[in-house]
Amino acid sequence: MFAAKAIDTSHKTAFYRDLAAQLKALLDGESDSIANAANTAALIFQMVPDLNWAGFYFLASDEELVVGPFQGKPACVRIAVGKGVCGTAVQLGTSMLIRDVHDFPGHIACDADSRSELVVLLEDDEGVFGVLDLDSPLPGRFDEADQAGIETLAAIYAAASSFDN
Repeated sequence: MFAAKAIDTSHKTAFYRDLAAQLKALLDGESDSIANAANTAALIFQMVPDLNWAGFYFLASDEELVVGPFQGKPACVRIAVGKGVCGTAVQLGTSMLIRDVHDFPGHIACDADSRSELVVLLEDDEGVFGVLDLDSPLPGRFDEADQAGIETLAAIYAAASSFDN
């Protein structure tokens, strides 16, 4: 049985390296995309400090993301591509690091307590299929080291998961 081990958070690069190793161990031998998304969201929410939401949105069509497994308060269920931080990330084809969501035009406030957001793309051989979204109640919570670390975790999730289920 998997048990998350405490990781020193004082050095972000080392923290995300160790978290990536734990995620690989957690997902080892499991390919179900929903089960893997649920466990990935839970591990991130448990281990990454100062989050109030961590989870997935998957493309249901070329125009819309639908919420997947997450940890935190109830979430917006559907987000149009091009709307909010998640939809904009998909439209632009890039990760989005928002230091203060109040400064992001069109931010969708699913949780009024969120102040900063990090959205990274989920990609496979066929292209973008969703996003991994992290919210924090602290302005400026995320930086480039967080973005690189979460992009690595998203890639581990995508590589481990089968989307034929």
